[in-house]
Amino acid sequence: MRDGIKLHTIVYSPKDASTTTTYPFLMQRTCYSIAPYGEGKFAGQIGPNKFLMRDKYIFVYQDVRGRYMSEGTWTNMTPQIANKTKSSEVDESSDAYDTIDWLVKNVPNNNGRIGQWGISYPGFYTVAGALSQHPALKASSPQAPVSDFFFEDFHHNGAYTQGYFLTFPVFGIQHDKPTTDNWWLPGLIQANTKDGYQFNLDLGPLKNFDKYYKDNFFWQEHEEHPNYDEFWKKRSIVPHLKNVKHAVMTVGGWFDAEDLYGPLTVYKTLEKNNPGTYNTLVMGPFGHGRWSQETGHTLHSNVYFGDSVATFYQREIETKFFQHFLKGAGDGKTGLPDAYLFNTGKKSWETFNKWPAANAEKKMLYFHANGKLTFEAPKEAKSVSEYVSDPLKPVPYLEDNTETMGFTPFNYMSEDQRFAARRTDVLVFQTEPLSEDITLGGEIMAKLKISTTGSDADFFVKLVDVYPGEEPNHAYMPNKNVTLSNYHQMVRSEIMRARFRNSFEKPEPLTPNKVTDINFRLQDVLHTFKKGHRIQIQVQSTAFPLFDRNPQRYIPNIYLANEKDFIKATHRVYHQMDLTSGLEISILK
Repeated sequence: MRDGIKLHTIVYSPKDASTTTTYPFLMQRTCYSIAPYGEGKFAGQIGPNKFLMRDKYIFVYQDVRGRYMSEGTWTNMTPQIANKTKSSEVDESSDAYDTIDWLVKNVPNNNGRIGQWGISYPGFYTVAGALSQHPALKASSPQAPVSDFFFEDFHHNGAYTQGYFLTFPVFGIQHDKPTTDNWWLPGLIQANTKDGYQFNLDLGPLKNFDKYYKDNFFWQEHEEHPNYDEFWKKRSIVPHLKNVKHAVMTVGGWFDAEDLYGPLTVYKTLEKNNPGTYNTLVMGPFGHGRWSQETGHTLHSNVYFGDSVATFYQREIETKFFQHFLKGAGDGKTGLPDAYLFNTGKKSWETFNKWPAANAEKKMLYFHANGKLTFEAPKEAKSVSEYVSDPLKPVPYLEDNTETMGFTPFNYMSEDQRFAARRTDVLVFQTEPLSEDITLGGEIMAKLKISTTGSDADFFVKLVDVYPGEEPNHAYMPNKNVTLSNYHQMVRSEIMRARFRNSFEKPEPLTPNKVTDINFRLQDVLHTFKKGHRIQIQVQSTAFPLFDRNPQRYIPNIYLANEKDFIKATHRVYHQMDLTSGLEISILK
């Protein structure tokens, strides 16, 4: 690199490459190891998919700074430096530039074109690489890209994603020299239980994680930066997505429990800031990164979406994208739409010439007394629903406790929500059975009028598709104890920490018993609620241990809260003529 640091890189080149048979590069930069290391040791599959591997490219894998066999110091979400003027100023885009430059000049029999891809954290490195502006870079595909750790992965709207508690050794322990070993393994928590709900509840307040992570620099950064301050802001790649001239295809999964914010935000920001650039979005019926491996029968949790969906994506979308820009005309006439999106209700792919779609109409779904949900505004002069939220008995975020000890959450994004609907600390509003199909396509906003007896609160809002009683099970049910009769499929959810209602930088307590607006975005959907189904919205204040528990007494730094700070509180959601609550949705006509 330009500052003298060496990054360990493995290059797989086709055997028939020659001066007359040249190939483009496809590169992935990662913090997760590019093993197997050593001459003569080969990965079982290389490249984004088997079709591209068969087509032959020069595949490049690189450990980023401070990870595995590369030199340098590791930092999470390396801050992007705008307008670099000194050779000592380095970031991930400069490392991508220097790598591309070296490859084009030193690897024989290349055609002078390079593409890049990466899923999850490597998706972040792909986005940063897209900012390098190297003339040889022709195509980038950030997939489930991390873009801002305050709004995805480790936080959602500032609420800490406690479901990630096992991952901190991976991201918060340095190693003193290049290594092929997983040096962070000794730092993993030995919980001696498969019940993550009970483990996290018994642990108590977040400060007690110091028992495991007092020397973990990433955990300490969380404790020291509870708000969206400069530490987190400078680690966001989103403000830098400008002056991108080459082709970009951003990919995500509608049920990605880790990085759903990233692909939608990266695509929309690139679209806004770079008019005229080839910029496309692909969203499939997948959990995190699952489009990269074919499973045959495509399921997420208990929901079946069809067969060979990942293969369709790989062959008909991803392969065509890279072939066109790295081997073909490269003029943008790929035959692919601006947005290739899977409708998770109809269970089929749909194409759009822009996203959000031009034919989307915004409408409100209003809460009413007795759990009713309609498109009509309430007419009652006084109407309110309330529940008692007890942080010592939080609502589980899913019914299957074995998944709560997973490395990261996964299935809950489409899980059956009946267990929550039947609790007294969860509000439920639902429509009558639909008389016709309704397709929600685009952005969603929760708009709540609330009050509370406490001085802080969280609001977790879920959009749910309630199946009819006669719904049959499909042939591939993963859990034989689950029935799709009256299944409550989660379509989308998000949490909002009330202290951040006006500013993520400057939190404010709630005034007890004062009616207050809580407005926040749920991520986009493309989902048809079919005739006979119901649209349901659930509102609750805990989803544990997916998210940490709000003490409900305002504490400036929740990471430092004590046991005594956690109190019961009564939360009220208003649904009357002058105080309406509900969900603003986009309906495709």
